Amino acid sequence: MIDLTVNKEQLERTVTRARERGIIAPTFAQMKDPNKIPEKIKEQMKDVGLWDLHPLNLLRITWKNEPVKQGGGFDGVNYVEIPSEITGMKARIIALVGKWFPTGTHKVGATYGCLAPRLVTGQFDPTFHKAVWPSTGNYCRGGAYNSNLLACDSIAILPEEMSQERFEWLSKVAGEVIATPGCESNVWEIFQKCIELQATRDNIMIFNQFDEFGNHLWHYEVTGHAMEEVLQSELGSDGRYAGVVLTSGSSGTMGSGDYLKELYPASKLVVSEALQCPTLLENGFGGHRIEGIGDKHVPWIHNARNTDMVTGIDDEDCMSLIRLFNDPAGQAFLRSQGVSDALIEQLPLLGISSVANLLSAMKFAKYYELTEKDVVLTVFTDSMELYQTRLVELEEEKGAYNEMQAAIDYNRYLMGIKTDNTLELRYRDRKRIHNLKYYTWIEQMGKSVDELDAQWYDYPGYWERIHKLVEPIDELIEAFNDKVGLLNEL
Repeated sequence: MIDLTVNKEQLERTVTRARERGIIAPTFAQMKDPNKIPEKIKEQMKDVGLWDLHPLNLLRITWKNEPVKQGGGFDGVNYVEIPSEITGMKARIIALVGKWFPTGTHKVGATYGCLAPRLVTGQFDPTFHKAVWPSTGNYCRGGAYNSNLLACDSIAILPEEMSQERFEWLSKVAGEVIATPGCESNVWEIFQKCIELQATRDNIMIFNQFDEFGNHLWHYEVTGHAMEEVLQSELGSDGRYAGVVLTSGSSGTMGSGDYLKELYPASKLVVSEALQCPTLLENGFGGHRIEGIGDKHVPWIHNARNTDMVTGIDDEDCMSLIRLFNDPAGQAFLRSQGVSDALIEQLPLLGISSVANLLSAMKFAKYYELTEKDVVLTVFTDSMELYQTRLVELEEEKGAYNEMQAAIDYNRYLMGIKTDNTLELRYRDRKRIHNLKYYTWIEQMGKSVDELDAQWYDYPGYWERIHKLVEPIDELIEAFNDKVGLLNEL
């Protein structure tokens, strides 16, 4: 769970640091609705770039940033609909866009959801502790960024095979960067590094995205409400919300599906994974190229009992489609197929895992034979801004992209998409996935069997108790800001 016990002595030091650095912590209510941010602060933000290492950018942890890189205000939820010219589906596929967060990915919100409760309770003391962010990519970027804004030292941990762009950026923002062996699938090596740090350093606090319920809670409350607003805008009088489709990763974003199923009980929550590492499908293992997805285990915060379907995505499909969507030859072919220039300009909003989410949503729509009345939601976690070196590597490996290859990729991976490697989960399938947590989290990470059982048998009570923590956390954030005193000086 999320511990809200207050350490008064450490809290006083944290408040002093926040006052010195000009830090105002946003509440969940403000991240959902930035209109609740004081107007005088919004005026100050006009001189701050979206990625600037400036404490005011904590208040840009929202899906509602104006989609500009410098000095933007707030608007509605950033989302895009991918039409049938791309998907080949009758169903409407709509995705929230992560590019317009600071750092270019929504993981900056998940990390804030983990750090803020410990900061405003004084459990994390920025004058002493270092925040450790174990990750398969974007989470440690978000953690390092928030740590920098909150005047905390940070250690970013990620696999050595992640994109060059990630390492270059982290070298300028994180206090320390540790590259662990392997690729996205090598999560255990990340955990091992955390265990090593705990044994050798006495001033670290680990924020493990795979077991931090602040990650789940942020998406339940902030991403879930953003998706609700999109549905209110797009469903109309006869539309139907079918479900949300998300790659597994840390399972944090799946908290949004928990929220939506409370509003739309008949909707589905679909999780996808790389076919090269079919952990949920086949209790399997392997390596893959869909950056940002962690595999070979089931995250502690994955609500397996609320998951309806698993689908596997071949990483080759994703790597081929980032070329189709971003190479001039691919874009020219898409234009010949009736894809509008306006949409083609938006295709770079899809990073590699975003393409996996799109393909998963398409498989879901095809499997259930959804119609033009049905709306499927997903998330474009990050954009191609973080993967330009991958495009260069693909051209070096495969040669220049051309119209013929674009036609092959378009018809094979989009128009020809199949529903293979898809499993509709029965009760026993969900229990099997849940039981896989035992081997990682009980045997290896020392968690409690009683809590593992509570996640399954105390259902939905276990998860409801987490969701009810939003209001008390906001009260603690407001009390923290009052102690800091900056809001009173506006």
